[in-house]
Amino acid sequence: MSEKDAGNSRGLRVDHIAIAVKNLDESLKFYKDQFGLEVIDIEVVEEQGVRVAKLDVGNTHIELLEPLSDDTPVGKFIAQRGPGLHHICLGVNNIECELNKLKANSTKLIDETPRIGAGGARIAFVHPKATNGVLMELSEWPEGTSGAPD
Repeated sequence: MSEKDAGNSRGLRVDHIAIAVKNLDESLKFYKDQFGLEVIDIEVVEEQGVRVAKLDVGNTHIELLEPLSDDTPVGKFIAQRGPGLHHICLGVNNIECELNKLKANSTKLIDETPRIGAGGARIAFVHPKATNGVLMELSEWPEGTSGAPD
């Protein structure tokens, strides 16, 4: 078990906090100018219909999500709720194991099997009805990648 997983036998950690934004460039300016945060990466994740900016916040990340169109999940989220907190992502060591535990407990899931997300991570979402209204993402980084914070 790594030092960062000490005290947490399952290796769960906050991987990132995702914020839905209307304009990524305007939002980046705020986070860089006001908080001095560094942009680690900006990428388009076509499958999820978003442009994602990952910001370094020390032991975790903030992800800013700009929808590619109004009919994407993040576009619909903004239309219904406005910009703001979209989801919290828990990093896991073994996503299949975590999904199996959730399924065994009859937890409502959006994704029953992992798919590929930003940075090549394997991801799955837990339905907000199971978490008191918070969309939760599970994320497992491919071995040898630098996606997970140190």
